[in-house]
Amino acid sequence: MAPTAPRLLLSTNRTIHVIGSGLAGLAAAVRLASAGHPVKVHESAREAGGRCRSYFDAALELTIDNGNHLLLSGNHAAIAFLRTIGSLNKLTGPQEAVFVFADLATGERWRLRPNNGRVPWWILSKARRVPATRALDYLALSRLMMAGRDQTIGEVIGCAGRLYQRLWRPLLLAALNAEPPEASARLAGAVVRESLARGGAACRPLIAADGLGAAFIEPALAYLERHGAVLRFGRQLRRLDLAEDRVRALDFGDDVVALARHDVVILAVPAWVAAKLVPELTAPNEFRAILNVHFAIAPPRGLPPMLGVINAATEWLFAFPDRLSVTVSAADRFNEAPRESLARTIWGEVAALAGIDGTMPRWQIVKERRATFAALPKEDARRPGARTQWRNLILAGDWTATGLPATIEGAIRSGNRAAHMVSTAQSC
Repeated sequence: MAPTAPRLLLSTNRTIHVIGSGLAGLAAAVRLASAGHPVKVHESAREAGGRCRSYFDAALELTIDNGNHLLLSGNHAAIAFLRTIGSLNKLTGPQEAVFVFADLATGERWRLRPNNGRVPWWILSKARRVPATRALDYLALSRLMMAGRDQTIGEVIGCAGRLYQRLWRPLLLAALNAEPPEASARLAGAVVRESLARGGAACRPLIAADGLGAAFIEPALAYLERHGAVLRFGRQLRRLDLAEDRVRALDFGDDVVALARHDVVILAVPAWVAAKLVPELTAPNEFRAILNVHFAIAPPRGLPPMLGVINAATEWLFAFPDRLSVTVSAADRFNEAPRESLARTIWGEVAALAGIDGTMPRWQIVKERRATFAALPKEDARRPGARTQWRNLILAGDWTATGLPATIEGAIRSGNRAAHMVSTAQSC
């Protein structure tokens, strides 16, 4: 007989220790606290949020996000999370799916407008699809939804031509944070399956206009406090005391927390941290950077909230009430670039796109060198499930095997999965 998967230890008096207060950890804690479980959240930083956080930047004299994040209306786990913590109204977006693009080289602009239903009649409309493309060109994308785990996007669809350069590359690059020719076709297929394949109703772009902190983090912390969860910051986990088949203690250096027999640990930390804490853990070990550049200037009238850009270093331009922000994915090539010259390059593009004259305003560059795991087939294969060989240790994080790239939706789903395993007291 095959060995039986380890089950979580049962007890009505157990405490769940959540290590990490990024979105995966917060999602797990919120779901468990709402079900009446005693929850303690331990965070190494002085504030919650991980990569999904807001902070006051002295150079800009503004509160900004660590990185610009986009949700889609079909991100059901993220939407449900915001509804639970009472902040769904913090997301803003158009009433229908619309994506505005600009070609900086030619000056052309166009709108992609998928229709709401699952039957994609929008590809038959020249007014809704990418200019100078044919309806038949779009059918190639269906091959991604049948791709094998070891295939790259470049092996499944052609990574050249007008449609690729003006639509597939910017969308897939943003979703996977890896250049499409080398990226996982399976992960790309999952993105397509949950967005364009479900119609425009699942593709409305949603932005936290007042910041990620106001939408995701502060309401989650308030919710946890109302439900009796204990939040502890500035506590870096140094070591898991592992013996036999369970975690016996959490070593925070100056404090060691002994675990009761039925306590459970949800480890919701970055992949490289988890790999140091959990012996022989197989986890992604290659990462990709994301570059965000912020300018303290109010957007001009008529600029869309989000603009996709091709033939430029700028890839996405976000118009917030008090600033213009640029996001560049798979941005390792800019890791060592001088900050001021990079800011001037990006500002020149932003000024041209937004029709702004004048000197460069106050600016800030945020380089997240390990923003996501590299969404390559070999790295996707290294993503572990939530279950571990220790009966009271569960993994969570967008780098675990969620079936999605490293996204807000994937992080929250992983936290939900970990919470479900605790609530049902079994591995999944």
